[in-house]
Amino acid sequence: MTVAHPRATAVVLALTSVVGLAVFCWPLVASVTPRGGGQSTPWLVLVLLPVLVLVVLLHLGQGGLDARTLAMLGVLSAVNAALRLVGAGVGGIELVFFLLVLAGYAFGPVFGFLLGAVSLFASALLTAGVGPWLPFQVLACAWVGLGAGILGHLLRGRVAPRGTIELAALAAYAVLAAYAFGLLMNLWFWPFALGGDTAVSYVPGGTLGENLRRFLLFTLTTSLAWDTVRAVTSVVAVVALGRPVLGTFARARRPASFG
Repeated sequence: MTVAHPRATAVVLALTSVVGLAVFCWPLVASVTPRGGGQSTPWLVLVLLPVLVLVVLLHLGQGGLDARTLAMLGVLSAVNAALRLVGAGVGGIELVFFLLVLAGYAFGPVFGFLLGAVSLFASALLTAGVGPWLPFQVLACAWVGLGAGILGHLLRGRVAPRGTIELAALAAYAVLAAYAFGLLMNLWFWPFALGGDTAVSYVPGGTLGENLRRFLLFTLTTSLAWDTVRAVTSVVAVVALGRPVLGTFARARRPASFG
């Protein structure tokens, strides 16, 4: 039941990622003063929604998504949305990432991308977390699932299923994803989070090196502990639950399990 990823879908996801990364990273090269936290949000929404619809339609048309796959996507999105209620990011505790990493690894990049996006949309509705930050969270989590799927393609057949090496690779990826997510979410609001008179403030029109240095310092002083808790939570969950969850996903990939 691994979701196929035809070339057309790969191109769509690649272009979306390039545009999304540009929307995230504009503060590092912009020469204008930001007007407010939500100014990039409409553009990212205009990119995201058609992409999600297009990816689903491409796979429905080419047999990449069937009833079982859609059912699994819906169930895991609901579970992930419920898991987010448990921690809701308090103190950096996030239970969303471990399931997203494992599911993306098991079912492939496209499934991981869709699961990350749909999970965050659903959890935002449940937690009243709708705001200008939501499209950025959705895209960042979609990338986490996409990367996990790519990792699965790289490792599948090269290491023993649910072996120590596989779990170690997933744990390492969970750490990387946790910190990368924190960096991206910091980047979207950093330009208007502070005034212009601190050592970590955004400098409109500043050089790439100067703004990058200030941004990294801002991250180290404001969210490093938070991101570390997210990374530790994700690793503990992957190590503790990785084998049984991956075993369940392996059985789910077999059509007979839906008989």
